[in-house]
Amino acid sequence: MAERWLLADFGGTHTRAGLAENGRLAAQSVTRFRNDGFDGPQALLHAYLADQGSPAITAICAGVAGPVRYGIAQLTNHRWQVNGAALAADLGARSCHLLNDLQAQAYALDDLPDTAITPLFPGTPPPPGATRLVMGMGTGSNVAVAHRIGPDLFVPPAESGHAGLPFASGIQADLLAWLETLHTHNPMEKALSGPGLSNIHRFVTGRSLTPRDILAAYDADDADAARTLRLFVQLLGQVAGDLALAHLPMGGVFFIGGLARAVAPLLAPLGFLDRFTAKGPYTPILQDIPVSLITDDTAALLGCARALRQRTL
Repeated sequence: MAERWLLADFGGTHTRAGLAENGRLAAQSVTRFRNDGFDGPQALLHAYLADQGSPAITAICAGVAGPVRYGIAQLTNHRWQVNGAALAADLGARSCHLLNDLQAQAYALDDLPDTAITPLFPGTPPPPGATRLVMGMGTGSNVAVAHRIGPDLFVPPAESGHAGLPFASGIQADLLAWLETLHTHNPMEKALSGPGLSNIHRFVTGRSLTPRDILAAYDADDADAARTLRLFVQLLGQVAGDLALAHLPMGGVFFIGGLARAVAPLLAPLGFLDRFTAKGPYTPILQDIPVSLITDDTAALLGCARALRQRTL
């Protein structure tokens, strides 16, 4: 029987599903669902397969917006739990491989078309096989690092979005002190995510606004929104620069996610690059690292297909 794989990208609000024929995502098969319309991930995938004509599935790979432990993933921002073995048995597949969603997106780097990558800061042309880093910013935040091993990629799991924010001074230190009055643990995503942007605006103004409203206010030349976004962008530059020092992704830093798309045009005017590269004697190294934006909504599905190809074909 020909290989036909079921691919899924489980987010906190939506799930995308698609089919892979002979190891490649069939673009016309991709469908997006709201999670709240289903009792659980298995019900959603059963409905998807029914829409596709109930094809026989040989293997499953899913990216999940949450940590994966022992073949089981718990979504961070949803009650759903995804059990790989149970999913495979229920859908008649020989196996189900679970990845963190950022892992899946990083596995896609070799398969993304040029049109899906927008250069933000060019750096210098990367050497062949250079390490690359993907940072996701949406409802939450996380990081994944893609290493080249011959023709394959290796992307270890990580939950960097829940690592603590860095040491800071000035207004950044004031922000961190304020966050500590709200939460006992202040990870990166408390500032560098959609809810994090709202936290920063509340720190600056004392008022709560959604990220969409903050960005609209910025476009209307609102001074408070400008202060909020400048603080966000400069903190992002510092954190991304620290991550770049930790992993030396000379192949590039790639932002992905809804918030990343929204703030990408603001990175240059609001001082991202100065903070990203301000690393003392290591500044020239940081200046060489390209920074880009991924705009393909199917990146996690492409990455799931690549991960299965490496394990199966």
